[in-house]
Amino acid sequence: MTTALPIQTERSVGEAMKRGALGRCPACGEARIFQGYLKVRERCPNCGEEMHHHRADDGPAYFTILVVSHLAAPLLLLIYTLYRPSTLTLIAAFLGGVTVLSLLLLPVFKGGFIGLQWAKRMHGFENGAPDRPSGP
Repeated sequence: MTTALPIQTERSVGEAMKRGALGRCPACGEARIFQGYLKVRERCPNCGEEMHHHRADDGPAYFTILVVSHLAAPLLLLIYTLYRPSTLTLIAAFLGGVTVLSLLLLPVFKGGFIGLQWAKRMHGFENGAPDRPSGP
């Protein structure tokens, strides 16, 4: 005798990643996913979805570096070509800008990664809170 597997509804990848990128639970979209800057809550206080088993690892850092470097490199070249600032001014301005941009983007990418894992039922997200339909 075979056991029938439960039918799982399709989860919206875009909606889950958007919720995660906004720092919200990918399942319900209500509660905050982070309890600190990058520390992910054990479970969602609103819907009870467990978050402790996510595996974002180094992915968010790689994407942050990729995006920031692709924005900073052409801007650095443009500023240097047009205005010829001193080396010290250029280094100070770009180090500050790159640091701030990296710190702003890192939680966005980490939340997006967690949302993607939830939507694709990866790394322990196979079972959990019932799916909430997309919408406001």
